[in-house]
Amino acid sequence: MSRNQTAPPSSTIDPYEYPQIVPNHDSTDHHNIAGTPPIITKDVTLNPNHNTWLRIFLPSQALASTSNKTKKFPLIVYYHGGGFTTSSAASTMNNDFCSNTALQLVVAVVSVEYLLALEHRLPAAYDDATEALHWIKCTHEKLFRDFVHYSKCFLMGTSASGNIAYQVGLRASTAVDDFKPLKIRGLVLHHPFFGGSQRTESELRLVNNSVLPQSVSDLIWKLALPIGVDRDHEYCNPTVGGGPDHFDQIRKLGWWVLVIGCDGDPLIDRQRELVEILNKKGVLVEAQFNKGDYHGVEIMDATKANPLFKFLSHFHKTKVCFVEAILPKIF
Repeated sequence: MSRNQTAPPSSTIDPYEYPQIVPNHDSTDHHNIAGTPPIITKDVTLNPNHNTWLRIFLPSQALASTSNKTKKFPLIVYYHGGGFTTSSAASTMNNDFCSNTALQLVVAVVSVEYLLALEHRLPAAYDDATEALHWIKCTHEKLFRDFVHYSKCFLMGTSASGNIAYQVGLRASTAVDDFKPLKIRGLVLHHPFFGGSQRTESELRLVNNSVLPQSVSDLIWKLALPIGVDRDHEYCNPTVGGGPDHFDQIRKLGWWVLVIGCDGDPLIDRQRELVEILNKKGVLVEAQFNKGDYHGVEIMDATKANPLFKFLSHFHKTKVCFVEAILPKIF
């Protein structure tokens, strides 16, 4: 090139973008993401002796980053509903909900397959759910180590597994060091399933509710609770036993507790009672109780899930991110 010749302009086009090819970080291979679905899923074994496992959901944009700095996603550990006795993380309903959660909230989701009653009464499900947290903290699974933000974790459950998320949260709140580097930020109790021996007004009003009649709730507790206890056991009734004693610790940790329900659910009075107790204990609480609808509506009707996702997204942006921003200034 002569001294008078102008150098050609440098290209501003990313050549990998056109064929949708992503170079691996170790430069040994390339990954073609053309036609990749919006969510990547992978099943991994949790405990082979219990035949329990986890399903990981990750936004596919995780693989689309060509920069040296990998994007890491907040984590939701999700426990599926089913009255402790039925359903699975593999069911279409639960799979689709977790996939949509990962997509709409731009988070990683881990859905837990746990042991069910009758064969395995409580606290078996709580034990499996807790074991999942230990798996997460110890795993060398690449999807986790590369793409999950361990310090931004929420436990979430629907119906009976809102109960599971609550109970696992109580356990974890007293043993936070056991789960490091996993850092739980709060609980999302979605239509949580609680009970008690004394009927509430909403249970009496909706005794023959088409989705969750009182006779079915009573049977679920009979099949799931340890033999010989009644519905005023702490697994069922959050106002008794050692549960409320843990709330001071949850407050000190700065965890948020979100309680989501509706007045078409016979359990709404139980859920409101829990919110009231948490508020009195000074726990950070966010509650949303919708008019009408029915127990677990956002799981059973995907068209009703968008308002839930908007609520969770708004909560994260206005509450969690705000607290994260001011804590360094306070401490």
